[in-house]
Amino acid sequence: MHHSEETGVPGAVPIGGLHHFAYRCRDAEETRHFYEDVLGLPLFHYIRADVVPSTGEYCPYVHIFFRMNDGSCLAFFDLGDDRAAAPSPNTPAWVNHVALKVDGVDQLEAMKARLQAHGITVLGVTDHRVFRSIYFFDPNGIRLELCAQLAPPAQMQAESLGLRQKIDDWSAEKARRRAAGP
Repeated sequence: MHHSEETGVPGAVPIGGLHHFAYRCRDAEETRHFYEDVLGLPLFHYIRADVVPSTGEYCPYVHIFFRMNDGSCLAFFDLGDDRAAAPSPNTPAWVNHVALKVDGVDQLEAMKARLQAHGITVLGVTDHRVFRSIYFFDPNGIRLELCAQLAPPAQMQAESLGLRQKIDDWSAEKARRRAAGP
């Protein structure tokens, strides 16, 4: 018997992929220039509203979407106050980021050169064993990563075995560190 039937909790439905990931931006045109003119992601959709549909609150905004080849989007809200989102006060700048896929290391190198030609500081190419990547910030302070996959699907599948145990081991290690104190 399916676990959810025993508890009365509905079963999960398949998640088909990323529709969009949304951030706050300082300025819609500045953000459009970066994502469309520099990164090459076409501006795909535009929403202008004064009332937030999900909450009903009054907040004039523009919501813009940039489409990737797989149909998913990066989206941004310009709230009209010329302010970017503040960084998280308890999180290092390298932690929160969006990683986007390119087809190979040659494309990664080409995008690094393109970004640098636009005056953007780029870290890498960094070797993560199964993929290589570069890192940079958009005009809103959002850290982006471009990744070129190296390992084939079969290797990634083999490396995915036993991951739940690794999470359990990490949780136990954290508990030991907490118990040991500073």
